Amino acid sequence: MAIKPTIYKFRINLSDLNRDIYEAYNLTVALHPSETAERMMARVLAYCLEAREDLVFCKGLSDVEEADLWVPVHDGKTPLWVDVGEPTAERVKKAGRLADEVAIYCFNSKADTWWSINGAKIQREAKSLRVVQFNWSEVEALSAQLERTMDLSVTLTGQSAYLAGDSMQAEINWQTLL
Repeated sequence: MAIKPTIYKFRINLSDLNRDIYEAYNLTVALHPSETAERMMARVLAYCLEAREDLVFCKGLSDVEEADLWVPVHDGKTPLWVDVGEPTAERVKKAGRLADEVAIYCFNSKADTWWSINGAKIQREAKSLRVVQFNWSEVEALSAQLERTMDLSVTLTGQSAYLAGDSMQAEINWQTLL
């Protein structure tokens, strides 16, 4: 019998000062049995950074044919494909064929090595590609404060996210690699 995912619920009040987006989101996020809390929180952060109409969480780890997040197909092409982690160049190439925009959010301690080895090849694989690296120790600290149900205020400004809830606070910084 397969292990079932753990369900988390986030009520997020997002203030994206970079894009002038001020919205409230109710997100139900499944933590896949083979996924870490850090990866799940990186997916939630990616959702906040990419917030737009029709953006949805996909099966991700459960279905390697899907992105972690995407805007579903309109007129034969996916407007946005988002991967969280360190995808192969082949996966980025596939995403580039299927989507108008591709975004990658890497987050863990091996992200620097992944980018130094694969960065040049990945850059050639998609037309409209963004690669963002979250600060690993800050993602770890955020994940340590994780609760099954959370009300969060998320403010994005510059290359920082400030998260505050009833019993937690965190700041996540990132750098844009591409």
